[in-house]
Amino acid sequence: MAITLVLIVMVIRGFWPTYFGQLFGASVSRPWIMHLHSAYFTGWMVLLLTQVGLIYGGRVRVHRRIGMRVGIAYGVGLIALGLIVTMVAPVLHVRAGEWTVDRAAGFLLLPLVDMVLFAGFFAAAIAYRNKPEIHKRLILVATIAVVFAAVARMGFESNLVFFLVWLAPLFACIGFDFATRRRVHSVYIVSFAVLTVAFARVFFMESEGWLRVGRALLVPFV
Repeated sequence: MAITLVLIVMVIRGFWPTYFGQLFGASVSRPWIMHLHSAYFTGWMVLLLTQVGLIYGGRVRVHRRIGMRVGIAYGVGLIALGLIVTMVAPVLHVRAGEWTVDRAAGFLLLPLVDMVLFAGFFAAAIAYRNKPEIHKRLILVATIAVVFAAVARMGFESNLVFFLVWLAPLFACIGFDFATRRRVHSVYIVSFAVLTVAFARVFFMESEGWLRVGRALLVPFV
């Protein structure tokens, strides 16, 4: 429960200056798809908190029923909407004259990897839905993967600090495992390796190799 609340705080903190905070002032000028994405992602965090709360309260059957009837479809929708916004956001910045095509192409690598990570961990969580010890860890790691976007907006100048803050919830889970089980679950070990490799994308955003790919993806829409 505590880690879920930490993730929610990270999302609010990361998006507060550019989105949530603005909702309490003048209207936020964004295309409707961006508002939909924000609402949908917020809904995922609410769903996660609800599901964790049900387990914490011993209502396992209700948790499983919601997972099967709502959770799977919601996660798939999050992936689909995330991929759409991944393309829409940089295209809109280019059309508005705010970004160059190269900047947009470089940025594209970040959310694309987010979606690949979430999809992979989420699919694994579905596959292991009858093994709670694995399932719950995979859902948590899938959420940590997409919280990357919120941490990226916190403006850390050091990539090391960025990395450590992003994976702080995972480190806490690893520490809890070790303290209570005297060993770390293999899901966390594998996830840490995968997320560490995935973080390296920040060093390749401006590489010519990736920019060629990013431009090819964006040019038809700009």
